[in-house]
Amino acid sequence: MAPTDKIILGIDPGTNVMGYGVIRICGKNAEMVALGVIDLRKYGDHYMKLGHIFDRITGIIDSYLPDEMAIEAPFFGKNVQSMLKLGRAQGVAMAAAIQRQVPITEYAPMKIKMAITGIGTASKEQVADMLRRMLHLDKEEMGKFLDATDALAAAYCHFLQMGRPETDKKYSSWKDFVNKNQSRQSAITSTSVKTRQGTR
Repeated sequence: MAPTDKIILGIDPGTNVMGYGVIRICGKNAEMVALGVIDLRKYGDHYMKLGHIFDRITGIIDSYLPDEMAIEAPFFGKNVQSMLKLGRAQGVAMAAAIQRQVPITEYAPMKIKMAITGIGTASKEQVADMLRRMLHLDKEEMGKFLDATDALAAAYCHFLQMGRPETDKKYSSWKDFVNKNQSRQSAITSTSVKTRQGTR
């Protein structure tokens, strides 16, 4: 099945800088519509950041009216608190999309890199440069934040995957998200319990 005309919003979750990229699909071609970041560094309180993420993502959705959202899955590192905060930021962005009834597809970072460059371990700079070539953009149009180009990469990855059955995870509601992430919840709960026990 060939891609049809639609707008795709890509999101690169972050707790300090969150990237977003919007592409328009026309037949079998894609073109960039918007590229930018949500700068959260001026907010000292984590919950204020979450509120700002929700407001800004909702505003972006209302401005560009995307048909679908592609979002990068959080990278699981050793820092539990950072991992939990990043997961919250991703969840709030997803909540904004769900509120506006925008279908969501989640992609692993390695899968996005593989789709764009053919190398799962490609650097952010390599991904940005390949996107620039694919979308025929000038260097000035790419912006200075790699978070933005990572978001654009998520959107373009989704474009490349359209019509294929091997996309990662799709969510249509919070219930759907919970049902498809039982293992993640168990891992986070277990880690949180161990963290609390270790601080007693």
